[in-house]
Amino acid sequence: MEEYYEYRHTVGFEETNMVGNVYYVNYPRWQGRCREMFLKDRAPSVLEDLQQDLKLFILKADCEFFAELTAFDELSIRIRLIELAQTQLQFGFDYVRLAAGGETLVARGNQRIACMRGPHTRTSPARVPEALAKALQPYS
Repeated sequence: MEEYYEYRHTVGFEETNMVGNVYYVNYPRWQGRCREMFLKDRAPSVLEDLQQDLKLFILKADCEFFAELTAFDELSIRIRLIELAQTQLQFGFDYVRLAAGGETLVARGNQRIACMRGPHTRTSPARVPEALAKALQPYS
């Protein structure tokens, strides 16, 4: 079994602040990108479902920082399943700097997501799609 799904990213200048380190708002953006690429690669039918009436609402997101990143750092964002309930799921994210000397955990984050269906005025909780639950099995 795989422990995590990995999305690789190279930090660009536009992601840094005037001091030269990565601005904190990029970490949640990378969580979203990793989650999207997971869906694209492992559960493409869920992407089609999102074009219909499925909605994935982020209920809570956080990130704890351990070290700084700078431009051109090579980064691995690793997503894993923490919890799968009937209508919600929780992901864990590890942000790992990749370098010739080894890997360094620079941050760790979480996202709690609710699955919803229906029109915007009458959206209600819905079961986690079967295709998504199945795609997540190797990452729990």
